Amino acid sequence: MKLNIPVEETIRKRISVRTYEPKSLSEKDKEELRKEISILTNPFDAKVNIHLIEKDIASNGEKLGTYGVIKGAKTFLGLSVDKSEFGLIAAGYQFENLILYATNMGLGTVWLAATFSREQFENAMNIKKNELFPAISPIGYVAGKRSVTESLMRKTMKSDKRKPWEEIFFMNSFENPLSKEEANEYVNPLELLRLAPSATNAQPWRVVKKQGFYHFFETHKSNTKEDEIMIKKVDLGIGISHFHQVALERGLAGNFEKLTDLKLQVPDNTNYVISWKIDK
Repeated sequence: MKLNIPVEETIRKRISVRTYEPKSLSEKDKEELRKEISILTNPFDAKVNIHLIEKDIASNGEKLGTYGVIKGAKTFLGLSVDKSEFGLIAAGYQFENLILYATNMGLGTVWLAATFSREQFENAMNIKKNELFPAISPIGYVAGKRSVTESLMRKTMKSDKRKPWEEIFFMNSFENPLSKEEANEYVNPLELLRLAPSATNAQPWRVVKKQGFYHFFETHKSNTKEDEIMIKKVDLGIGISHFHQVALERGLAGNFEKLTDLKLQVPDNTNYVISWKIDK
């Protein structure tokens, strides 16, 4: 389902926000968010749960366990999903759709996968024991000035930098970069995927175009821990959200399929996830 917002415009203006005005969301904004949460879906047939809580916290953000990274936020979103093949991909997809919707409302957000006290938030959001709980986000009104911590983090993580097109998108094999001419009408869906946020700005997505399909992969370093690989699947779901929503906005027809006979030489530490079949 396409989001009822200007998707491309919203993706381009979205930034990660860590410094908020120290006040709760208005009842009107909370109601609008709850309504959107109730109708959000994903194309992977996975049950994704999105939680919204309000909690009075200390002005330095420490009390609820964000290690001083988040300043001023009073409201948080949380993300949980049942364990399944596409659960984490679906979680990233659906939560990012909500974040884009919130951005269009004029609200600030930021994905947090590590810099929060997981146990505290699990308890506050009543996360079930059998659910995966990969991420949260503060949500609120953006402060007029970034905190020193936020400014340093953005500089350290190079938050505004992205890998060049030719390192991410390929034609027929991982040895041949995909040109924008070969991408044709999918230039914008791919470009907006390239701009997607990811944990530590790692950008773990790779895409290969071949014989009427775009094949999506997750990649990681050889020493990456299992829980970090899980987060990279969420990141890929975020990127796929951008790709799919822009494709829908541009009227490009297709559907997601998991192929069992993918005839492609895949590099080490790179995992095939799903493909987008282009409908002619």
